[in-house]
Amino acid sequence: MPIIQVHLLEGRSKNVKRQLIRDLTDTTCRTLGVTPESVRVILQEMAPDHFGIAGEPFPQGGNPGPSQD
Repeated sequence: MPIIQVHLLEGRSKNVKRQLIRDLTDTTCRTLGVTPESVRVILQEMAPDHFGIAGEPFPQGGNPGPSQD
């Protein structure tokens, strides 16, 4: 049973997260030859102030990425 953990910054819409779960599941099934029912995807959202780049806190007001619905 593949288990995929994704850490991402808060702020993405439910639809974007649903699509990410679908895409990760589809790719895992194709690559590993497993059924969708065996794939587990765990999304762990973090507040931007819990993340840093190159030793510095994530920029205030930084964009986590697309948030389309």
